[in-house]
Amino acid sequence: MAAPKEVVELVERFGQNFEAYKSGSYNETQLRREFLDPFFEILGWDVSNKKGYADAYKDVIHEDSIKVGGYTKAPDYGFCIGGTRKFFLEAKQPSVNIKGDIHPAYQLRRYAWSAKLPLSILSDFEEFAVYDCRIKPVQTDGAATARILYFSYTEYEDRWDEIESIFSRESVLKGSFDRYAESTKAKKGTAEVDDAFLKEIESWRNVLARNLALRNPELTQRQLNFAVGRTIDRIIFLRICEDRGVEDYGQLMALQNGTRVYARLRQLFHRAADRYNSGLFHFKVEKDRSEPPDDFTLNLIIDDKPLKDIFKSLYYPDSPYEFSVLSADILGQVYEQFLGKVIRLTPGHRAVVEDKPEVKKAGGVYYTPIYIVNYIVENTVGELLKEKTLKQVKKLKILDPACGSGSFLIGAYQYLLDWHYDFYLADDDGPEKWMKGRSPALYQGSRGNYHLTTAERKRILLNNIYGVDIDSQAVEVTKLSLLLKVLEGENEQTLTRQIRLFQERVLPDLGNNIKCGNSLIGSDFYDGQQLSLLDEEERYRINVFDWETEFSEIMKDSGFDAVIGNPPYIRIQALKEWAPLEIEFYKQRYMSASKGNYDIYVVFVERGLNLLNEQGQMGFILPSKFFSTDYGQILRQSITDRKALVKVVDFGHAQVFKKATTYTCLLFLRGKPSQSVLYAKITFPPEIITNPAMQIIESEAFTGKPWTFATGVEKSLIKKITKNFLPLSNLPCQIGRGSSSGADNIFILHRNGESLTTRQGDKIEIETDILRIPIHATDFGQYSFNPKYEKVIIFPYNVTEKGYELKSESEMKRNFPKAYQYLASKKKNLLARKQFKNWYGFSAPRNLNVHNTAHILVPLLANKGLYCYLPENKKEFCLMASGGFSITIDTKMGFSPKYVLGLLNSQLLFWRLRSISNIFRGGWITCTKQYVETLPIYPINFSDPDDKACHGQMVNLVEQVLLLHKQLAMAKMSYEKTAIQRQIDATDHQIDRLVYDLYGLTEEEIKIVEETSVVNR
Repeated sequence: MAAPKEVVELVERFGQNFEAYKSGSYNETQLRREFLDPFFEILGWDVSNKKGYADAYKDVIHEDSIKVGGYTKAPDYGFCIGGTRKFFLEAKQPSVNIKGDIHPAYQLRRYAWSAKLPLSILSDFEEFAVYDCRIKPVQTDGAATARILYFSYTEYEDRWDEIESIFSRESVLKGSFDRYAESTKAKKGTAEVDDAFLKEIESWRNVLARNLALRNPELTQRQLNFAVGRTIDRIIFLRICEDRGVEDYGQLMALQNGTRVYARLRQLFHRAADRYNSGLFHFKVEKDRSEPPDDFTLNLIIDDKPLKDIFKSLYYPDSPYEFSVLSADILGQVYEQFLGKVIRLTPGHRAVVEDKPEVKKAGGVYYTPIYIVNYIVENTVGELLKEKTLKQVKKLKILDPACGSGSFLIGAYQYLLDWHYDFYLADDDGPEKWMKGRSPALYQGSRGNYHLTTAERKRILLNNIYGVDIDSQAVEVTKLSLLLKVLEGENEQTLTRQIRLFQERVLPDLGNNIKCGNSLIGSDFYDGQQLSLLDEEERYRINVFDWETEFSEIMKDSGFDAVIGNPPYIRIQALKEWAPLEIEFYKQRYMSASKGNYDIYVVFVERGLNLLNEQGQMGFILPSKFFSTDYGQILRQSITDRKALVKVVDFGHAQVFKKATTYTCLLFLRGKPSQSVLYAKITFPPEIITNPAMQIIESEAFTGKPWTFATGVEKSLIKKITKNFLPLSNLPCQIGRGSSSGADNIFILHRNGESLTTRQGDKIEIETDILRIPIHATDFGQYSFNPKYEKVIIFPYNVTEKGYELKSESEMKRNFPKAYQYLASKKKNLLARKQFKNWYGFSAPRNLNVHNTAHILVPLLANKGLYCYLPENKKEFCLMASGGFSITIDTKMGFSPKYVLGLLNSQLLFWRLRSISNIFRGGWITCTKQYVETLPIYPINFSDPDDKACHGQMVNLVEQVLLLHKQLAMAKMSYEKTAIQRQIDATDHQIDRLVYDLYGLTEEEIKIVEETSVVNR
């Protein structure tokens, strides 16, 4: 479309006065007001905030032009949607050569790269340059480096469609900006700011740790970690304050000159203690301080060189970071990764950095995305704030019991700041009312905008925000992030004025709010055991924490109003390796940990729910596995007994944590009983969860049994097939459980009937009578069985008339000495009868005659019905732990096992299995015994002619499809395979229609089953 006439007029006016504008007398402020402001208003942006939005929700944030080292300390414009930055615009006066001058481009790219924005604009209206700001800026870069678009003002009319389609507010809202950014993403040279800054501070940790360990040989490992962490936190705090104009710019840089660097740095720390009052700079005993002072780190020795190198990397031109725009979210992502490692001292007192054991087991650290934080805060804190008075809000207590680097507490704090700001501005008496008195809540800035005073921001933080973490460094990082949040928007002038006004230091002491301790273990952990049996490191690691003591007033007042967060995900098997003492305590103390191999997050849910008051709101992001697992049964029962379940957002296969394969959900609970549950299934990228479509389900639908979130026709279908038919476990059959012992590494390869080779290549002699072909998950499909391995495995069972009988140790030793010796050398405890039984996945039925049984094999994972027969020569096979398990059916039970096989492979029964099982990427589900044994089987009444005919028809169809699969395996030519596969598909369809008729499904119900099948295959 043609450019709007307003754009044409701007272009004409600029051209008519071109020479005057290019002269140095026409400044940047004039250019912004006369050209750039109207240009972006034409693009739909509320540049002057005519709608009167609060600072956090303005379309455009105008930054103060405070000069630092010849450059502004923040970009001129920040364009936002819903409070989220999308791109920067840096303005220059027309006398600047944007196309060729390297300095403006480097300046803009530093801003946007530090703020983690993909694209940003540099313009003097004469020129309009767009940069890909994901490429790490280097001071020697040319002006064209990372530039992806360039216009002259004379091209605005002809290229208006292109400009408007990317940078208009409507295009940004519709996602066009993001799609364009993704399409232009450089394949090489990108370095995200959080990754780069993480490497930066990790290098600081390495050099400081080595130097401190060298110069202070008396340091313990714990003291070294504390000293290094606290020193880095203090440096980052002061450097960020410099770029924000709160501290004098360049004070750390000045320390590079001269000697005694740490002594001079300590002077800055003492000045900060006088100014800020935060625990970060707490060096002497003071009245009313909850925590003891740090009288330790300032007495340490640090050489000049490591500190000088750190300071040099923090400033232009060496530093690519612009700390004025480095958000709390980015800082939190960096620190979350940073805290995943710990400094260890070698016997020679040399410092090395390594992963924490829990991080190593988890495969890394996964930071909660900001959109998840915001959604959980909105649906917990936001719910609490509805229709509340200021007096009521002052009493709210918000907790994260595993706060990490503080992302959820920062989100909650920002939400409270916004609420208070809106409340004061909406007052009937006007905002001026809140600027009066001894403790004003508002002040007016130089641009006429209203701001919360630092004193008010402190009050809100101390009144409302609480956190606990077992990691002392994480606690300090949370405090650091919150303190920087208090100072957001302030500068030297505003702080000095407020210090003078209130006669107090700027920042709060958070020692009573953010605490270090084990949220799950209180001092009763030591009941019945002697403290002397635990060494000092174990006591520090366990770190007992009594809620009734640490937060006595809150607990006396019935608990917290909101509990939010992302609890740790650690399986008990992993926890045993570094925290064995805690396992038994959790089992005794928490109902949710009393059964099976639980994950620690279920304990956090129980703990969080018990910390919540009757009106409280709870929101966690956690794995969705507990919906259906055995270990989740008690937690499900506890939640539903209290009718605490309020809302579930299920991400299904969509990945929230980009580098992990954890399938998550958002779980919302409430202290007050709820009569209904809201449920949303996210089937698209999870970032889009602002307002997901919610189903309403009655609370009575949920019990301790696996949760299914069904409504309407789907709900009635589940009721129909579960109440009217027999569960598989009620048939005359036995269902194996399989094994998870990981014993597959005992494979041995058969060579010429004599020599055998282990996986490791060792040649051994062993009796071949007890060797079997292992069955793996990849060996069987729907109706078909095709073992792909020639490997064989020791199979310690006898086959008798009565069934499968486990070989005894004495029999093994007597009759199979070579096999016995081999097993004993590999794993001695496998010689116990119980261990032998658990070692192999193939079940050993005791009460069925083996000569009258059929075995249906079940995979541990499936994306459709993948049940098949174990071949006739079943003695030769062994079902492995990685394969699955078996259903052993008595062939004299009255109806054919082939009838059961047909039902199990039908779309209807897989649909049912999928609704109660764990779901993985690509539609794959877990097919363990606990789910399979509940599948509804239609009971044939052979005295009923219709039932008898259906049974015969099913058996005939299954026999036909089994034969077709054999033919398919033997087919050589592609057209033969295609023709046979079509016959198989047609027969499968006939089986599905027969099952629908047997179970009495309506066309609407059939549609639900088949649509779900198509989506998840």
